[in-house]
Amino acid sequence: MRFMQLRNATSIIEYAGNRFLIDPVLADKGAYPPFAGTVNSHLRNPLVDLPVPVETLCEVDAIIVTHTHLDHWDEAAAKLLPKHLPIFAQHDKDAAGFRAAGFQQVTVLTEESHFGGITLTKTPGQHGSDETMVKLGDRLGEVCGVVLRHPDEKTLYLAGDTIWNQQVAETLQKYAPEVIVVNCGDAQIIGCGSIIMGKRDVMEVCQTMPDATVIASHMEAMNHAMLSRKELRDFLNENGMMRRVLVPEDGEPCEL
Repeated sequence: MRFMQLRNATSIIEYAGNRFLIDPVLADKGAYPPFAGTVNSHLRNPLVDLPVPVETLCEVDAIIVTHTHLDHWDEAAAKLLPKHLPIFAQHDKDAAGFRAAGFQQVTVLTEESHFGGITLTKTPGQHGSDETMVKLGDRLGEVCGVVLRHPDEKTLYLAGDTIWNQQVAETLQKYAPEVIVVNCGDAQIIGCGSIIMGKRDVMEVCQTMPDATVIASHMEAMNHAMLSRKELRDFLNENGMMRRVLVPEDGEPCEL
């Protein structure tokens, strides 16, 4: 297994002989306005360029999109990615959008989706606290995670855009993943708090799965992200977790 952090939640995962492009956002630096009602609203998104040429991201076997917020799927991805590539969506609404964009092989994730001998399982998540979902549920919408399994690979859990909660804990207990990718940039909406994991959520994951390797993603690329890699590394060092958690830079591969 090989995980390469690209930018925000965008990554390439090589798993059981297949290359998956995760949550592709392919626009140039500063192409989009900041997210309304969020911190650092003077900054345009993305904050940084992709670390590799866009053309190399088309050389994959399939695409997984956990949800279609602008920091996980953008117009550039819809335009630039080859339309013959298989694409996995969280539900029928997202799938319809991909088909409307011209993609020819669109699959809605279930508990038993399959690709190239790999089992892909849709898992639940929540884009903020219960209180935040009451206030902003329509805006935040549904999100998902994905568990990948294959006899020749470690079980991999992409948690997606979620805070630490009972759903995540139950997923960890049910599938016992050996590698866990967490979106932990502590993105925040003013007056509503965090809508994805922060450093203490990462600690919860580590404490729940003490033998797993955790990879920190979704950091330092969008205006509403509050947790830096340095702050996370300092926190991990202070709490004796640095060997357990990988905090890759954009463009940095992780061999697992």
